[in-house]
Amino acid sequence: MIPMPTRTILVASAILLVAAIAGAPLVLNEGFLRLATECLLLLTMAQMWNLLAGYAGLVSLGHQVFIAFGAYALFLTSGWLEVTPIWVLPVAPLVAGAVAAIIAFPLFRLRDAYFSIAMWVFAEIIGAFTMKSQAVGGTSGVPLATSRLIDFDWFEPTMFWLAGGLTLVTIAALYRMMTSSFGLGLMSVRDNDLAAMSVGVDVRHNRFVAFVLSAAGCGFAGALNFMGNLFIAPLAAFDVNWSVYMMFIVIIGGIGTLEGPILGVIIFFGLRELMTGPLGLSGGWYLVGLGIIAVVVMIVAPRGLWPALRDRIGVRLLDVHRAAPRPAAAAILPAASEQVTG
Repeated sequence: MIPMPTRTILVASAILLVAAIAGAPLVLNEGFLRLATECLLLLTMAQMWNLLAGYAGLVSLGHQVFIAFGAYALFLTSGWLEVTPIWVLPVAPLVAGAVAAIIAFPLFRLRDAYFSIAMWVFAEIIGAFTMKSQAVGGTSGVPLATSRLIDFDWFEPTMFWLAGGLTLVTIAALYRMMTSSFGLGLMSVRDNDLAAMSVGVDVRHNRFVAFVLSAAGCGFAGALNFMGNLFIAPLAAFDVNWSVYMMFIVIIGGIGTLEGPILGVIIFFGLRELMTGPLGLSGGWYLVGLGIIAVVVMIVAPRGLWPALRDRIGVRLLDVHRAAPRPAAAAILPAASEQVTG
């Protein structure tokens, strides 16, 4: 059980966030809504990557493949059924999760860097096949065939509400999961899979669940992202920068924490908008800035900025950690009385 003051703060924060997301389209213009939607979707992707790397101990360099699978599944299904893409959104996480479930069996035979490289190679292979397949537009990509069914008067607000709802549900679900017995087992697998196995933790099952959920979440977010663009092409969908962005946000903010990616997204987009806006630098320069910040943070605060800030200010809201069990008072008192009597 979490302390009542912390519980109260969490409930109040959730209510305020829901109210802010519900009312934001009434006060923000389409440009700000578009930027906010992008922030929320990348935050969801980062949380999914953090679930796999920060809590399951599996570092993926090819998570962009799930973003692509989710987006292409949405575009193709919407076109085949001739329905508004919003109604077929559930297809995206289902397809991405199914692909993850299939490839998990051979990939889980690999460890550490071999798993990471295998994920990247798999993403590159699927991307190459997609570029050669005319059924999905080849290198030219495909537009959203059912875009004519979209009500563009409410398109940007709807995209923002969907992205905001997805982000809130993702964070709440991850917090609930990681504070459960499953989360405890998952973190033990991350720290030492052999030791976890020796005490009865099903290492393969725990990692399988985390892998599939991570893929499904990225597929959902990817589908929303490209639905907002009304167009998808292999070079954009299978871009390795998706994984780079997720890694940067999680590592800078704090891997293995739920608050870390939130801080990482703020830094990522703040630096991007500063360098490409007021400073007037080209798009590539903010990537240089991100790289410099990443190196500095990894040297100064290897655990990320949020853990260092959390330890300094003593605020633990979405903190997920393991603590050694305290001996019960009933067990301590008899032992103490025996020492006194003796």
